[in-house]
Amino acid sequence: MRILMVEDARDLAEGVIAHLARSGIVCDLAVTIEEARDCRAVQRYDAIILDINLPDGSGLSFLRDIRAAVDRTPVLMLTALSAVDDRVEALDQGADDYLSKPFDQRELEARLRALVRREADRKEEQITLGSLTYSPKDRSARLGDRQLDLTRREAALLDTLIRHRGQYLSKARLYDSLYGFDDADVGVNAIELYIARLRKKFAGSDVAITTQRGVGYRIGLEA
Repeated sequence: MRILMVEDARDLAEGVIAHLARSGIVCDLAVTIEEARDCRAVQRYDAIILDINLPDGSGLSFLRDIRAAVDRTPVLMLTALSAVDDRVEALDQGADDYLSKPFDQRELEARLRALVRREADRKEEQITLGSLTYSPKDRSARLGDRQLDLTRREAALLDTLIRHRGQYLSKARLYDSLYGFDDADVGVNAIELYIARLRKKFAGSDVAITTQRGVGYRIGLEA
């Protein structure tokens, strides 16, 4: 899971990012609306944590822009504005949830997971590729009648590949789906290791991960 946090209080943001990282959630920080737009231009996010009072404007205007673009990325407002009128306005503008400061880190994480699950359920309950059936909700997979035993990184890699099935994805793009699952640094070349592990699990089936040198990897059906 990759989250964008739009928050200008760096101490608070760094605490949230550290807490989420321990649960395997990658969180990028933007301290202004402009930075948030730049992040979204190059990265897809599973959810957004959004403050209202930001140095270059209101988070609500950023939220309106997102919804005007017919973008349904879940947005959780995290703000010191706790009046009922503030909550109603944010929800009416398209926010999916609202949490007031101060807050409990565990509640924030639980709300994020609930929002992402809800969006995944809305989009697609299962993805089928030949004999492979993948469930985005819990990142589980079956190959024929066999349940695949996937580590968190293998599941994250499969999630990214199968959501973009038929497309070649670069090592750098796949790296983004793995980074943050533990405290150790993950080198880009580690992608090759996890690709090899997935290929071993698919051996003998109609599902294959192909490589195009200099471009990346693609999941699809055996030719």
